[in-house]
Amino acid sequence: MGTLYVVATPIGNLDDVTLRALAVLREAALVLAEDTRRTRVLLDRHGIAARPLSLHEHNESARAEQVLAALAAERAVALVSDAGTPLVSDPGERLVARAIAAGHRVVPIPGASAVLAALVASGLPAASFRFVGFLPRRAGERARRLAALAHDTDTLVLFESPKRVGALLAELAATFGERRACVARELTKLHEELARGKLGELAERFAEGARGEVTLVVEGASAAPEPLGEEALRARVREALAAGLSARDLATQLARETGAPRRTLYALALAESRH
Repeated sequence: MGTLYVVATPIGNLDDVTLRALAVLREAALVLAEDTRRTRVLLDRHGIAARPLSLHEHNESARAEQVLAALAAERAVALVSDAGTPLVSDPGERLVARAIAAGHRVVPIPGASAVLAALVASGLPAASFRFVGFLPRRAGERARRLAALAHDTDTLVLFESPKRVGALLAELAATFGERRACVARELTKLHEELARGKLGELAERFAEGARGEVTLVVEGASAAPEPLGEEALRARVREALAAGLSARDLATQLARETGAPRRTLYALALAESRH
């Protein structure tokens, strides 16, 4: 039985690697990496002679055959990502699944993680969080995903391209309202930055994009309010109408505040405005 080691590597500072990870990389018969050039820099920094082989989304299935053969010969194989922990928004899931199915050991070698580094430095609750990763690129899928997350009370952790981070922050502000957030940029590197503020403020600050790797941490939704009865909802609708809000705007605002369906609030607003 062979062993596949899933090895976390530094997310920036090359000294952020464990002694156990270095020992595994020295002893492994094969070292697999998404970008062999980046991994070669880490190996050279720590005097490791291994020559990494590429494993990415386009060759993972084919490379798995070679890895399974090595594991069948009871050899040790190490899987690393460009930075951080493999499989977290990186290739390797199919390889790990096939190694397990073939009866081989899969051993995690924990270490650096952009998700946890950003979370614990954000100033936002860390006891319960949801890792979202990259949102869908298509507008419709993206909007549906954000809508599904809007009422999640867990702290959210997202990845985004530095060029699109401002646009994402603006989308989050429009969907979630003015929640607290943190833009963690270039973690553990020379120009590390942790920008904290409300979503709208950060959207303006990063409207032109950012430089370097970016991780976003966003405050979760408030706990769902107790549902109001129809008379109480009508009273809130009348107050909002008296304050000059349109039926459309008050439906959106009160849906967020009360948890009542937007369609119901809109219908109540139209009914009250006719009286």
